Amino acid sequence: MRVVVVGAGLAGANVVEELRERGHEGEIVLIGAEPHLPYERPPLSKDVLLGKKETGDATVHDADWYSEHDIEVHTGTEVTSIDRERHLVVTSAGEQPYDVLVLATGCEPRRLALADGSGRPVRYLRTVEDSAAVKQALTDGANVAIIGAGWIGLEVAAAARLAGAQVTVHEMAALPLVGVLGPEVAERFAQLHRSHGVDLRLGVTVTADDLAEADVVVVGVGVLPRTALAEAAGLDVDNGVLVDAHLRSSDPDILAVGDIANHLHPVLGRRLRVEHWDTAIKQGKAAAATILGADEPYTRLPYFYTDQYDLGMEYWGSVGPDGYDRVRTTGDFSGAFRAWWIRDDVVVAAMQANDWDAADEMRASVGQPPPAESGP
Repeated sequence: MRVVVVGAGLAGANVVEELRERGHEGEIVLIGAEPHLPYERPPLSKDVLLGKKETGDATVHDADWYSEHDIEVHTGTEVTSIDRERHLVVTSAGEQPYDVLVLATGCEPRRLALADGSGRPVRYLRTVEDSAAVKQALTDGANVAIIGAGWIGLEVAAAARLAGAQVTVHEMAALPLVGVLGPEVAERFAQLHRSHGVDLRLGVTVTADDLAEADVVVVGVGVLPRTALAEAAGLDVDNGVLVDAHLRSSDPDILAVGDIANHLHPVLGRRLRVEHWDTAIKQGKAAAATILGADEPYTRLPYFYTDQYDLGMEYWGSVGPDGYDRVRTTGDFSGAFRAWWIRDDVVVAAMQANDWDAADEMRASVGQPPPAESGP
């Protein structure tokens, strides 16, 4: 069985690694458009910007590892089409036949025409090159304008302030991260950044005049799944490639993983697409299991984390379209802090901040009744 993986990011790397770990002896081909071996993206907006790591430190495996595991890697190679009838992919370097194909093409940043046309230097943050360019711009005294108070925007804001830059964040919503955290906890993040000197402008529509004095503009207004290949091949696509509980697309010989997979979650009972490091790793491994015939549906709950200033946070679960009835919080956000989002007396999401010993307990609380009010 010849397995071809399109997308040499973290998800793709975990597919090929897990195939070999599970004893697959057939041919494996990994194709990536970037000129790099697979690497992890979270450090690009965290430790790399803070100067704690170099971009090379984020590489998953070195070239020798792929050679030793007999994995054929093509970097800097574009896949232009999928021929499902002939079971092959067409690339900028030729054709690659497959028995099973895995799509792990990831996402690309949403472009913002207002910023791009502002005449100021504009940066997006997705690749190692992007990270290096943003880091170079975060200097002492620089005037940094950030559009979007999501995870990327806030992590860049924290790194910029720690570098001594003046930072203004423009966000259309009433609070940062309010769509994920709700107002109860999102307000804490607003306070965190303002306490570190960020000019946080909420509920605003940014204009060209707002950017006129900026030395650099960093845009973090979300990403779009790269589904063009899947759409052109006739796969079912709707906010990502639609996959079942085992990560199979509408074509049983094609799977999708990571940022592009709109997954029918067997535990949550609905579809969701998760853009995070943990999902890339775990879905990559789950896809390998599916390829090799294991009946192991992907049931892991969504997970993400962030580091901002002296705050480290982990979040498990998903509030989803049905929302929540209430949030229970304990602790002090300036120290250790916990939060549970509750619907119908069941925890649908949980978070810890600076309370690392609570990680296992908080993860296990999702799907359970909330802890007693006399809890920690």
